[in-house]
Amino acid sequence: MDETLVTVVRSVIAFTTLLIFTRLLGKQQVGQLTAFEYIAGITIGSAASSLSIDLSIKPFPQWMALATWVLLVYGLQKLSLKQRWMAKVLDDQPTIVIQHGKILEQNMEKLRYRYDELMSQLRDKNIFDITQVEFALLEPNGNLSVLKKAEYEPVTPSDLKIVPKQNGLMIEVILDGKIIEQNLRTAEKDEEWLFNQLKAQGIKDLKEVNFAAILPNGQLYVDRFQDKIEKIDIGDFKGPY
Repeated sequence: MDETLVTVVRSVIAFTTLLIFTRLLGKQQVGQLTAFEYIAGITIGSAASSLSIDLSIKPFPQWMALATWVLLVYGLQKLSLKQRWMAKVLDDQPTIVIQHGKILEQNMEKLRYRYDELMSQLRDKNIFDITQVEFALLEPNGNLSVLKKAEYEPVTPSDLKIVPKQNGLMIEVILDGKIIEQNLRTAEKDEEWLFNQLKAQGIKDLKEVNFAAILPNGQLYVDRFQDKIEKIDIGDFKGPY
């Protein structure tokens, strides 16, 4: 029982520490990882796990090891912002693998990047004809960035000399039947406006609303708890599921 309690307490400490350190290191640790970030993340996670369940070692040295790794990663991240050479050492740099529709075999071999991987990533970007590609670069995180030749690029409003409407963000104002007052103020709206909008959609009680948001065009989108829509069966056989 004592070991169980100690494990629970140490796990809570490890979880809290890891959460704080993850926020300290920033979004790089939870996005598309480079090799450096991947190795650092695995090691830090392993140290946190050891802190939780390895009762044969005192917790403070384990916590210090975890803190040391995090501080090393944090310090190297800061240094890479100031020193370009350090960023290249830690994260490498993009490599051109296609130029003017031609595959650069030497770069492919240097990266140990297979042709089937290249074709798969091109198809993932809806490119099935390699001659349409002007440049393709393999990024440090393994993603493939592609620039199509000008004649294959889609037409944009600026090409047609059209001024598009300004894009905006959708702002959530009701969640689970409760008004998010801060978001409502951010949208420069008040509850009177909100209730008038709900009333116009035949909603008299907030408890009917599962989710509501102000769209970029200023309209109110509402999703009720009980939507009156016909369910569509996309299964290929009749059954209980």
